[in-house]
Amino acid sequence: MTVQVKLLPTPVQAAALDETLHACNEAATWVSSLAFKKDIKRNFALREHTYTAVKDRWRFGAQAAQHVIVVDHSRHRLPQGRGR
Repeated sequence: MTVQVKLLPTPVQAAALDETLHACNEAATWVSSLAFKKDIKRNFALREHTYTAVKDRWRFGAQAAQHVIVVDHSRHRLPQGRGR
């Protein structure tokens, strides 16, 4: 089953959502560039290098920081058994 949802935020909520999405994108770009520069391919290694910085720099909670890192890692992951 698929459910379609339409958000109807107030102007203040819309601004906060927009700010949050921009912060998530900025954090994901930073994580991705660090992973590329340091050639980090493993999820745990990427978390070791980025978790604290993502939490502190973008003031994310633990779950949001972990999600930014794991989503970035899964986008760049090699297929199983290939360089892992």
